[in-house]
Amino acid sequence: GVGFEIFAPPQSAAKVWEAILAAGRSAGVVPAGLGARDTLRLEAAMRLYGNDIDETTTLLEAGLEWIVGWEKGEFNGRGALADQKARGLARRLVGFEMVDRAIARHGCEVLLEGRAVGTVTSGTRTPFLEKAIGMAYVPIQAAEPGTELEIDVRGRRARARVVPLPFYKRPKG
Repeated sequence: GVGFEIFAPPQSAAKVWEAILAAGRSAGVVPAGLGARDTLRLEAAMRLYGNDIDETTTLLEAGLEWIVGWEKGEFNGRGALADQKARGLARRLVGFEMVDRAIARHGCEVLLEGRAVGTVTSGTRTPFLEKAIGMAYVPIQAAEPGTELEIDVRGRRARARVVPLPFYKRPKG
């Protein structure tokens, strides 16, 4: 389906809301809240600033190199990114699916062979995919799809597996 975010002056919001729902009722238009939006963005592996990316991460670590305009000449940070690319990454944002029944949330500790190696940046259970998924930064040697991890979920270690991103890609056409 298609989704929209609509902004309106506070005094008009209720009227706009009712008009859209009434006009779209026959087409199946239904409201969706922030929880639904967050689940959809995670299924698509869209990074959320403050969770998945921030001032301590680079586009390369976040798997967003496709955004970098290497061919466009100089830009702020180009040298640092080029150096990081040449040296190789120490860590990478990966997708994971829970193997055990648990939902890993932002801030949960990620373990590899019993040793803390990273932190979950986003996680939820997706009704569409019918599984618990998430993203986390892990050392580059643990970033390969199929790598088995453990995640501390409320004091209990739950098994997870690294998977390719995005979790869901809409079919073309």
